[in-house]
Amino acid sequence: MNPMLNKTLRALCAGMMSLAVVLPGACNAQGDKTVNIKFDNAFFYKDGKFDLEKGKDAIIALMKHHGYPVYPGIREKLFVSDYGLGHFTEVGLAAVMWKNNEPDRYMLMDIYLMPNQMLPEHWHQAAKGNPSKLEGWLVRYGLSHIVGEGDPNLTVKVPAIHNGGKVTVEHEVAAKPGDFVPLNRGGAHHWQMAGPEGAIITEVANVHTDAGVRHLDKAMNDFFLKDVK
Repeated sequence: MNPMLNKTLRALCAGMMSLAVVLPGACNAQGDKTVNIKFDNAFFYKDGKFDLEKGKDAIIALMKHHGYPVYPGIREKLFVSDYGLGHFTEVGLAAVMWKNNEPDRYMLMDIYLMPNQMLPEHWHQAAKGNPSKLEGWLVRYGLSHIVGEGDPNLTVKVPAIHNGGKVTVEHEVAAKPGDFVPLNRGGAHHWQMAGPEGAIITEVANVHTDAGVRHLDKAMNDFFLKDVK
């Protein structure tokens, strides 16, 4: 950050705190590293079922750990899924869709991955009158191994619960905060895996259509599409 801008922001935060007016996350750009973001898989399950609220608890903790602003009402906006696999610490997704404008075909979404968690291999096809989704990812916090088409150079291990530990694309970009990685073409297979402190990523795209999403793992694909209309 520009030193002068950083100094100004610190002064503003100090002034806000003196007035006892503090916006969630606004004055904690470095995050709270005392917040636990390492969870046993059992934490997320009750009677064998994924506990959505526990999933949201973990994502809020991830936000606080990194200093991401916990906006009012963000918990209610969170989509969290274990894809029906029962292994959320290994494979899963949490996201907030800030905007998906189908008429004008643009979208903005934030993705939240827990430490070493994999966003499964998938791709997008045309559906519901929308084109194949063409997207790109800006890492905001943490580290994400963003994987797609290209020469194989994979450094991370795919969990066995994901398609028997197999993927079809293995070209990895280890993306750090400020790195933007675009999908090379519409319809290309891709997946991600977070680093040891998880990752928070902003995704931009032409448009998102649930009916156009396909997952490599059949069990995950069936789980995702069962409620899609």
